[in-house]
Amino acid sequence: MREGASWVRETLDTNAIPPGDREELIRHAVWESVVRIDINHHLSPQDLSVQVALDNAGVIGICSARATGLTIQRTPRLAREDTEPAVFLGLQLSGSSMVIQNGREALLKPGDFALYDTAVPYTLAFDSGVDQHFLRFPRSALALPDRSLREITATTLGPDNPVAALAAGYFKQVAVTEALHRGPNAEAIAEPSVELLRAVVASQLGNSDLARGPMAETLNLRIIRYLRAHLADRDLSAERIAAAHGISVRHLYAVLAKSNVTLGEWIRSHRLEECRRELADPRARYRTIAAIARGWGFVDATHFSKVFKQAYGMTPRAWRNLDRSAEASGG
Repeated sequence: MREGASWVRETLDTNAIPPGDREELIRHAVWESVVRIDINHHLSPQDLSVQVALDNAGVIGICSARATGLTIQRTPRLAREDTEPAVFLGLQLSGSSMVIQNGREALLKPGDFALYDTAVPYTLAFDSGVDQHFLRFPRSALALPDRSLREITATTLGPDNPVAALAAGYFKQVAVTEALHRGPNAEAIAEPSVELLRAVVASQLGNSDLARGPMAETLNLRIIRYLRAHLADRDLSAERIAAAHGISVRHLYAVLAKSNVTLGEWIRSHRLEECRRELADPRARYRTIAAIARGWGFVDATHFSKVFKQAYGMTPRAWRNLDRSAEASGG
């Protein structure tokens, strides 16, 4: 799974894996499902042990991990290759650990947490073992300026900051309460979780205006995120999008124009791409073309077929049949 994608709920326990396969399996699992890092285990393969549970709460990825001692490094090369930067929150449960980034070192004890940015190299040192919840926030969702991120990363956030103390308890509950990872509950807590973390950063840096600046600076990113999340909604309109972000329709068009985005064209092209993907999916073979089109906001089947052919040079039916022929021949 690429970085930035949603984590599928899964678990990993190396105790049931032959010692000779453990290091490679751990590296592969972490690279595919969490983040690309180099891992230096402090023990021989037969003595190392790792238990990891992955889940999501809306846009927030949740990784709960216990392991024998190790050191993690996000190298400059891996950081440069990050296509969807994220900010991790590491919440210490027992023992201690060290987060090193941007020339600072944060020592974490139980109840403390620290932030680190995947777009910048970092080191995580777990000399006595790992016992943490790791929560991953997309940088676009957190909406913090680069300068603020540089100032807050690798800073111990703990009881001496009452907002951080509140957040530590809150994020621990988010990590361990599976009911919060499902359906409406997950969507309901995602935005408040982002706002709480932003409040922690603002209080730690002593900047009460911090929340307002990044919200304006990242408005375009948040609009695009909203469009992706609501792409299938038939009532997706400029008025609804503007209202969801507390701006006028005129301001909405102005913000998108700065990024050379035309709202109607963006929605249509992305809906077409989703239809094209679903038509090629064997699991959707029993859904009618009209139903797939309606599912992505196209209310007129004739109009859908016309714009699909204009975009891809063939009708939806021809595309579906072409894909089935390729599948049947092993292509």
